[in-house]
Amino acid sequence: MTTASRKAVKQLALGYSDFHPFSNVDITDRASVQELLKTLLDPLEPHFSPNKARVRVPGATAVRFDNTAAEIEGTCRPLWALSSLLAGGGEYYGTKWWVEGLKAGTDPENPEYWGDPRDNDQRMVEMCPLGFTLAVAPVFWDSLSEKEKGNVERWLGNSINGKVMPNTNWLWFRVFANLGLKKNGGKYSQEKIEQDIIHLNSFFRGEGWSNDGPEGVWQQDYYSGSFAIQFLQLLYAKLAEKDDPAKAAEFKKRAQDYALDFIHYFDEEGRAIPFGRSVGYRFAMAGFWGACAYADIELPAPLTWGIVKGLLLRNFRWWQTQEQIWSPTGTLTIGYCFPNMYMAENYNSPQSPMWACLAFICLAAPPEHPFWTSTEELYPTHLIPKVKALKHPGHIISYLGGHRLLFSSGQACSYPMKGTHAKYGGFTYSSAYGYSVPTGCFTLEQFALASQLGLSDDGGEFWKTRRLCQEAIIETHEDLPVLKSIWKPYPDVAIKTYLIPPVETTPNWHLRVHKIEAGREVMTADGAFAIYNERVPDGRYLDLYDPEKCEGTMPKIIGNYDLNTPEGYSPGAIGAFAVSKGAVGIVALEADTVRTAMHVNADPNSNLVESRTIIPTLQHTLKKGETAWYVTAIYAKPLKENVSPSTYLDGWDTKPAIPSWLMTDISSN
Repeated sequence: MTTASRKAVKQLALGYSDFHPFSNVDITDRASVQELLKTLLDPLEPHFSPNKARVRVPGATAVRFDNTAAEIEGTCRPLWALSSLLAGGGEYYGTKWWVEGLKAGTDPENPEYWGDPRDNDQRMVEMCPLGFTLAVAPVFWDSLSEKEKGNVERWLGNSINGKVMPNTNWLWFRVFANLGLKKNGGKYSQEKIEQDIIHLNSFFRGEGWSNDGPEGVWQQDYYSGSFAIQFLQLLYAKLAEKDDPAKAAEFKKRAQDYALDFIHYFDEEGRAIPFGRSVGYRFAMAGFWGACAYADIELPAPLTWGIVKGLLLRNFRWWQTQEQIWSPTGTLTIGYCFPNMYMAENYNSPQSPMWACLAFICLAAPPEHPFWTSTEELYPTHLIPKVKALKHPGHIISYLGGHRLLFSSGQACSYPMKGTHAKYGGFTYSSAYGYSVPTGCFTLEQFALASQLGLSDDGGEFWKTRRLCQEAIIETHEDLPVLKSIWKPYPDVAIKTYLIPPVETTPNWHLRVHKIEAGREVMTADGAFAIYNERVPDGRYLDLYDPEKCEGTMPKIIGNYDLNTPEGYSPGAIGAFAVSKGAVGIVALEADTVRTAMHVNADPNSNLVESRTIIPTLQHTLKKGETAWYVTAIYAKPLKENVSPSTYLDGWDTKPAIPSWLMTDISSN
């Protein structure tokens, strides 16, 4: 890079109508992905500390750990990408910043020393990309003096090997800290490597899937794949192939099995389904596919390297269309499709989103690898089932209706997390309509119950939803997989829920069925997906549906403070729908329904994908001692290229049939 272009990078400031350089790269081949990566690294230059040991990007939000650890994230997380670039023979003019940062950060006499890790310290997370970097990019270790090597050995190895670590994917971070030293002849602990992998193997559940924790925890999200466990198993398989061939072979076999399930979390447009925590790591969701190439696994049929290449590159391309994910200086923000603190975990610092850089592991695969030499192929919709039950995560995946749907029951985070009921306890997750999180704890507008059933025993101020399930199983009825869960929002309110995926005759509908036994009086609110709440001409809230404009709602949207206005409601059997970026809707199918349909004008920034949304919702109040069956049909037809807005409601008038097995269950209970 020339001096002039470096100066331009330092002055990068995204204005009113500017596009980030990331969005301007034509992603077609290896060179273009290298260029794409540099658009992430370049904006970091002005944010380095004087001695290069820390990076502080725009945003002053606090996290559960100290600010120094947060700034170490800013230094170490980009190393996932930089080290992959270097390992694959690429170059980057700013490599020296990270080399100098390593020297300063591990030197106890330097004012920018990273600090000795304590038990369960965030610094342990950042040791993982640093260990990988030392293992694959020789320039780092070779640039160190003997004293500096001793500093790195002490900070990276000695300080972590005697510390307590969370009983989660974190144990892989210690493995890589030691592995990076081992690869360079430094002081390391083989005992810790072996002990940690033995324990991590106890998380394995079968068919490629690992839990993010021990027995009793059911959490199989992106950490089970692209963010940590599968990803790091594959990196280990590559780096330890000669020293530990048995484990390398086992980890590759797990990846083969996992790939046949994980492909279902992506759609034809490249989007991944937002589910679970840490989705603010964005394109890291697709990192597993690049790791398959780096580890050079043998792909299971029907996958090909052209298909895998398409999965990763299309994901990058979709993120190129998300123009609001950047700070004014060009760094990634906390959020998903726009900056959003409501969805953030308590460990998300302004530097945390750079974990997305692990998606560039593909660059460590050599240019002659078939991942790079193969022609990119379309999503293999014709080769894989349109509806599939995934046993271990407790999911059912559907390809019908123009987006990827993930039906979920049973998973739950084992520790307090913001919006955990929305991130794991929702009924259905969509690649087109992201989940919504609460913005507060007062009324439906703040709870934003998208794809959730909420109950309130205080007249609608506080709402409880499904978080923990007493039972969650996959059943088969009439050759279709169905999720059944039993859960209790209150000790004396028991709910049985069936989640029934779409069928070919009504591909834009799925069913959500609840049997509620109310031991107290409760209000209920059953929400559809959240949808964009802006009209095309001026960005104001949607009006009543206009078939000429193919936009609007039925019934009328009511503001947050006049909720009892009659025109804002319709009978549950008629339902409610909204049309903007596609269409979503909800209708009650139970006989003689007494539920009412309306729209919840959700608080801004509650949804991951759209900053302003409404949620078509069915409401009702159950008296103490009542038992009721709710048969809820959810409509969704998303915005899609080559799909005319005039067709968004084409399926609305053809409601789905209630399966005969369900009718039998309802009549007998």
